[in-house]
Amino acid sequence: MSSVLAVPAPIRSGPQWPVIAVAAAGALLLAIGAYDASGWRKAALAVVGCGFGIALYHAAFGFTSAWRNFLADRKGAGLRAQMVLLAITCMIAFPLLGAGELFGQRIGGFVMPIGFSLAVGAFLFGIGMQLGGACASGTLYTAGGGSTRMVITLIAFIAGSVIATAHLPWWLAQGNLGTFSMVRNWGPVPALALHLAVFAAIFWGSLALERRRHGTVEAIGGAGNWLTGPWPKLWGAVAIAGLAVLTLILAGRPWGITSAFALWGAQAAHLTGYPITDWTYWQNSTARLESSLFLDTTSVMNFGIMIGALAAAGLAGKYAPQSRVAFRPLVAAVIGGLAMGYGARLAFGCNIGAYFSGIVSSSLHGWAWALFAIPGSIIGIRLRPFFHL
Repeated sequence: MSSVLAVPAPIRSGPQWPVIAVAAAGALLLAIGAYDASGWRKAALAVVGCGFGIALYHAAFGFTSAWRNFLADRKGAGLRAQMVLLAITCMIAFPLLGAGELFGQRIGGFVMPIGFSLAVGAFLFGIGMQLGGACASGTLYTAGGGSTRMVITLIAFIAGSVIATAHLPWWLAQGNLGTFSMVRNWGPVPALALHLAVFAAIFWGSLALERRRHGTVEAIGGAGNWLTGPWPKLWGAVAIAGLAVLTLILAGRPWGITSAFALWGAQAAHLTGYPITDWTYWQNSTARLESSLFLDTTSVMNFGIMIGALAAAGLAGKYAPQSRVAFRPLVAAVIGGLAMGYGARLAFGCNIGAYFSGIVSSSLHGWAWALFAIPGSIIGIRLRPFFHL
């Protein structure tokens, strides 16, 4: 997610009530639109999306920065917070996935194949998120929180997502090793035991490496203000885990983000008269391209993330968009956004839809995504100084 503070502006003396009012009105309109389109579940998911935005912003909860801090400097607080997030979510999600339903709602995970497409896509995404400064959810919450550079990254992200749909059939035709769900093949308890062991090993391993490099370690807990922020990373992990579980229960599937970006871009192209339905990916999708985005769960939640981040920035007194972005960081934002958009489509998602939700689904492709994204991140980190990042 965010590799920098969402808004590089000085902290203000108190909440910005006009900003909070705009965010509250936006949240209300989003919930009403979602309810009119699809009923109470979609409206509830709009609220969950707003909750994600608040939690992500207040905790500055990052994947991009967490990976960079550990890979470049062996500072592992962000990585440890991710392990807590994954552990809590898996402890609730795996039994739900094993049962297959809750209160009549069918529940399934994201279980995707491991192949050439995933490897290339995750690698590209790793490069892109370090140059763009954030991943998919990070781009949304920092853009919503007032980062002008992240708005540029988001636009490029959408463009890259649409471009990838033109080539995706070729990438998928290159073959794969199939899918593997640990819950489906082994059962929830053995799958959970293995995952918790891996999370613990990464958690304690990062502690040891950080202590060896720096002589001390950064805590992920601590004090914070729940309303105005900032939150310690542990608060963010717990809040995001709870929201992820609510998403699974309400939507019947895990949290995802980037499929909406491809839809937004394709709808824009279709609106201008471009024959995008000639592409294999969008064939027989005319109705979807012409329908309201309130019908798309991922879009509704993405809008909620941005609105929630806007509210959090207002509560923190930190909403202050900047009108100027230096040239090289601007170029990096465009390149990073395009790489993330293209990579996410090839890899069946980003660090949320593929990595986080893949692991939460007990799918082996979630772990594979991380293994291929890490080398990409290393390259992206080495390229950052050239772009004055």
